[in-house]
Order: sequence, then C-alpha cells, then structure tokens
Amino acid sequence: MPTTTIRLPDDLKARVAAAAERAGTTVHSFILEAIAEKADQAERRADFHDVAEKRYAELVASGKTIPWEKMRSYLEDRIAGKPVARPVAKKMAR
Repeated sequence: MPTTTIRLPDDLKARVAAAAERAGTTVHSFILEAIAEKADQAERRADFHDVAEKRYAELVASGKTIPWEKMRSYLEDRIAGKPVARPVAKKMAR
C-alpha cells in the first residue's frame, strides 16, 4: 500500500487523536475511516446528481409531469394506508 503524507494543524491532530481514543481505535484507522466515509459521501452525491440530471432530461424530453399538489395528496394517502390510484403524468402547461 502506498504511503501518503498529510500535514495536520496541531489543534486538528489533537482532536483526531482524542476522537480516535474515544472510538477505541488508532489515529491511523480513524483517519482512514474518515477518508473512506468522505469518499463514499462524494460518490453518493455524484450518483444522486446523475440520477437527477437523467430524470430532468426525461421530464424535458417528454414534457410530462405531475403537479406537486396531486403527488403530495397521493403520497399522504399511501402513507395513511388508503387505497389510491397512482397519479398520471400529463403535459406541462406553458
């Protein structure tokens, strides 16, 4: 495994050491876990944006959407356990 050197300000180094001790792990393991969590978060955010862009492109291409009031009512009824028909997407008004 390659080595990477990072320079931490003294106050951050002390915070990391204290947090690692509270977590019952080494500073090295704590830092690796923090970096992995941050990388996972960035990947999930990128995936979220990709899905949003694709959905928006589909919306623009089809021109169909469901008004928020109808969708909210549908979701509230579903949460309440009521039998409800799924709303149908329609062309957007211009």
